[in-house]
Amino acid sequence: MSIRVVIVDDEPLARLAVKLRLAGRSGFELVGEFGDGNSAHEGIAALRPDLAFVDVEMPGKTGIEVLSALPPGQRPMAILLTAYDNFALQAFDLAALDYLLKPVDDERLDEALDRAQQAFPYRGQGRAAAPATPPVRSFSVRVGARTVLVPVADVERIEADGDYATLHANGKTWLVRERLHNLAMQLDPRQFHRVHRSTIVRLDMIAELRALTNRDALLRLRDGSVLRASRTYMPALAEALHHLNKKSA
Repeated sequence: MSIRVVIVDDEPLARLAVKLRLAGRSGFELVGEFGDGNSAHEGIAALRPDLAFVDVEMPGKTGIEVLSALPPGQRPMAILLTAYDNFALQAFDLAALDYLLKPVDDERLDEALDRAQQAFPYRGQGRAAAPATPPVRSFSVRVGARTVLVPVADVERIEADGDYATLHANGKTWLVRERLHNLAMQLDPRQFHRVHRSTIVRLDMIAELRALTNRDALLRLRDGSVLRASRTYMPALAEALHHLNKKSA
């Protein structure tokens, strides 16, 4: 079954960019597009789409107001679009699937669409629903003639290495023949998060986050490692850490 999509953005070029990306993906059907918040509110209520790309700031009702005004049971899955990075908490409150900064990076948009496809079978069952495919519990790693199972619970971070990825676990490194994007789809997003095009980090390994002037950030992990988090991933990372801290409080 296709995921029925609407695009809500007051910028025609921004709507076109999303439409072109959708056209290259199977499993999605564009059923409407709106250039302002007022028409979007009426259109979403009438069309009942499964997924909405929503610009945060628009004439009339803002994107946040459009989604907030809909009863939770009628609210579509949402991917927020914005030129600013200070709406992460509102995205969290609305249970948005993702939060993308303009200009939207193609890889990040693909990740958001992957999330929508994972969440679609569980739409309406709440934010904490399990992913469509259960997260893996271990990675199989070839070491010479042996196969070693590395428990996911031991993995602290994963770094891209071309068509391979390096697992960092308990002071050791393991090379797996899998692209980072594919590994990200196998992990529980409540425990692991992509912080850079080339890096995934286990959330509870982050000891300190220091913002930089270009909206990137430096992450200090509990093992002393220092990593750079890209501004593209910062809003969703801030949301994930906020959620993690609420659970542990």
